[in-house]
Amino acid sequence: MKREKRPRVTLQQVAEHAGVSRATASLIVRNSPNISEKTRKKVLASMRELGYVYDRVAANLRSQRSSTVGIIITDIANTFFSELLIGVHQALEKKGYTVLLGTTFDSDVKQDKLLSTMLEHRVGGVILCPVSGTSKETIDRIKQLDIPIVHAVRELSDTNCDYVGVDYVSGAQMAVSHLIKKGHHRIAFLGGRSESSTWKHRMEGYSRAFQQAGLEIDPTLIIDSAPTREGGMEAVEKVLQLDYPPTAIFSFSDLVAFGVMLGMRNSGLIPGKDIAVVGFDNIPESRVANPPLTTVSSFARQIGSNAAELLHKRILEFDRENERIILSPELVVRESSLVTKEKSL
Repeated sequence: MKREKRPRVTLQQVAEHAGVSRATASLIVRNSPNISEKTRKKVLASMRELGYVYDRVAANLRSQRSSTVGIIITDIANTFFSELLIGVHQALEKKGYTVLLGTTFDSDVKQDKLLSTMLEHRVGGVILCPVSGTSKETIDRIKQLDIPIVHAVRELSDTNCDYVGVDYVSGAQMAVSHLIKKGHHRIAFLGGRSESSTWKHRMEGYSRAFQQAGLEIDPTLIIDSAPTREGGMEAVEKVLQLDYPPTAIFSFSDLVAFGVMLGMRNSGLIPGKDIAVVGFDNIPESRVANPPLTTVSSFARQIGSNAAELLHKRILEFDRENERIILSPELVVRESSLVTKEKSL
């Protein structure tokens, strides 16, 4: 026997069942904050009892605005991006958005595919943590479709977009200056892709610290790599083979620093005792590393919430002036950098 299809429950039926106006029920399905918790619970209970399902696609077509936004990051395994995502979700969910996540693993091919997929699904906007070497043409393609876009973490020049990041220059400078004050002159800079804006800014800060101290940089101590644990291990193995290895290491990120410390141990060295190590990002694992990692706080969660707020503002007012939010970093000193040059010789 053929089963009859049940008619779709309407929002008007939900409103009548809950004893509220249709306008009130509509505000609740759109997550409006202007409704009392008591009324919200009553309407949600009616929705569950009647089996009501909100037709978000139809609502988007009526309003000509999508409530779904995309965020594209480079590495979901990096806790920095996990923290950033928390900030994005907390900010956007309050405003009634649904978030689609994509991960590029720093591949421009994957990034282009993810962007195309999100555009096909008519997202209302995109928060993009660009892969290394992202072209201006990629961003222009999105903007030509009038899709709001906000850059986070990595900044692309000449793209005329909103951006949220950290002052990587001053963060790197304070980290390297900290090592110089501990007596270190042979300080390696390991990890990160040299073509990315974040690496270039850290390199600028690294150079400024040396210049301020009147020291010369040894280019053999600067090795770029994948911004991963494996990249850190590979980079530290190279500098440890030098005739004059470093007495301290500034790592592109905490993730790279973890790889650096593992690579040191594989070579029979003790991080924080034989060679000082400093990271960048201050992800939660840095506090419980062995030894606890000296690092620079880059406030990933705040970057995420600020990027979400900028995207929301851009969705509401597409032609508004661009905003650039640069957070001030903080140096967090822990055991990994306590060794002085004298003790490391």
